[in-house]
Amino acid sequence: MLIIGINAYHGDSSACLLRDGRLVAAAEEERFRRVKHWAGFPSRAIRYCLEEGGVGLDAVDHVAINSNPRAGIWRKLGYTLSRRPGVGLLRDRLRNARRRLSLQQALAAEFTEAPFRGRVHRIEHHRAHLASCFYVSPFDEAVALSVDGFGDFASAAWGIGRDRTLSVDGRIYFPHSLGIFYQALTQYLGFPNYGDEYKVMGLAPYGKPVYVSEMREMVHLQADGSYRLNLEYFRHHTGRISYTWDNGEPVIGTLYSPALTDLLGPARTPDEPLDQRHRDLAHSVQAMYEEAFFHLLGALHRRYKVAHLTLAGGCAMNSVANGKIYHRSPFKRVYVQSAAGDAGGAIGAAFEVSHRLNHGDERFRMDHAYCGPEFSDGQIATLLDGRGTALTQSDCAHQRIGDEQILCERTARAIADGRVVGWFQGRMEWGPRALGNRSILGDPRRADMKDILNRKIKRRESFRPFAPSILRQSVPAWFETDDDVPFMMAVFQIREDQRSRIPAVTHVDGSGRLQTVHRETNPRYYRLIERFGELTQVPMVLNTSFNENEPVVCRPEEALDCFLRTRMDVLVLGNWFVERRS
Repeated sequence: MLIIGINAYHGDSSACLLRDGRLVAAAEEERFRRVKHWAGFPSRAIRYCLEEGGVGLDAVDHVAINSNPRAGIWRKLGYTLSRRPGVGLLRDRLRNARRRLSLQQALAAEFTEAPFRGRVHRIEHHRAHLASCFYVSPFDEAVALSVDGFGDFASAAWGIGRDRTLSVDGRIYFPHSLGIFYQALTQYLGFPNYGDEYKVMGLAPYGKPVYVSEMREMVHLQADGSYRLNLEYFRHHTGRISYTWDNGEPVIGTLYSPALTDLLGPARTPDEPLDQRHRDLAHSVQAMYEEAFFHLLGALHRRYKVAHLTLAGGCAMNSVANGKIYHRSPFKRVYVQSAAGDAGGAIGAAFEVSHRLNHGDERFRMDHAYCGPEFSDGQIATLLDGRGTALTQSDCAHQRIGDEQILCERTARAIADGRVVGWFQGRMEWGPRALGNRSILGDPRRADMKDILNRKIKRRESFRPFAPSILRQSVPAWFETDDDVPFMMAVFQIREDQRSRIPAVTHVDGSGRLQTVHRETNPRYYRLIERFGELTQVPMVLNTSFNENEPVVCRPEEALDCFLRTRMDVLVLGNWFVERRS
């Protein structure tokens, strides 16, 4: 039984393929289009998944999409009649709904060579999110929670998962949304691009919660654990907000109203220097998000009295809040899959259909994220041979190292010598995080490594932290936790006596965004870190995504181009070791 799952006509469009209840492939469209957060119909991601599965679309039994425009139709109609939003807002919503309903036409237009003959399933947005976290989690029983901006007229949903069943017991509806709150304040702070919320998270530790009382004017906590926005400060629910989802980077108009600037003062422009006021505002935004988030978690634990939690939705990417769950809620274990945001709705929709139809003998457990394209040794050799002139002009030498032990030894020594290494291996990661297959690596011991990376490659804001990839068994000695975080979805405090040893991955507040590395799921990356640890007595490396203000690289051509146009020192493409002579 073959099921294609898709997230379409929304940011981070994506696709996956399930065969008999097991994930065969998954990828975001942006990796093929080379446009961040690409929105539209994910035709190239679908093609990749079909190729990985060795089938045509005509062999697929079901296609599932993580949206159902008919969900909550009476609630939508009632809101429209009572609030009378602008004509433009209604027109935008209806146009997007029509496109989702014409999914079969899009499939027919894109795959004329192998027409789809199966059945289309439209899965409500938050149900797909909940399925995306619970059905692939290690838990037989868990609370499932989805929190984001909006999808199918809701901004949050929760329920309980037990073995092969998942209930949806409550929702928070439009226009109230923690995601909209955070996104609006992200815009206010001068970060206008879709997905810029992580910049506010990175900036927050530099500030203090000076403006929490003002934030509480905007977000009101309710006795049942939910929350409501003070709509005076927002405009997503009344005026026309431009939403562009048409085959490119998503663009969203200004979400906050003039009342917000009356409350907080003038908004920062993108080119304006950051000052302490902006840092304090960022800290206060994060504090308000956490206050509402843990208010909801407390209510859910009281309701279900279950120790395990699974999270999804765009707000589940708030790794800072995720790392505080054990301290600020009664939950004992948490699972967040690698594509927690809207891209992950593709696997959620697919697994929801799979479980409805009772396909597969047992539940699939996602313990790694290596679900994307991979490239052979021969393909890499052909690329390097064809780019010989460019390599010579850049004073680069390359050689094949067939012995993995020697390859990891040379790479580990290069990192220990302070060199910046592009590391391109195996199958591309599913989700926004580079997890050791499409990564740029550095020495976490070097205090200047953040500046080196920002100057040589990343060209990004200096306040943003870099993450540590650490051997799983070494976590308790270095972090104030023994949690397993394979997808880099939680920030924990680094032990105070260890912070001076790894300044490059220690944020200003003493935290680090943790990635635990297992021998079983990524043996080559594990061996590299293990060898670096033997050389330095530090069992971790600095890990950041292999890109330069673009989507993470997918193909070896993109990795080589990024290496050549930046000042990276070493590139390891599979078994090939490329280095600059000077």
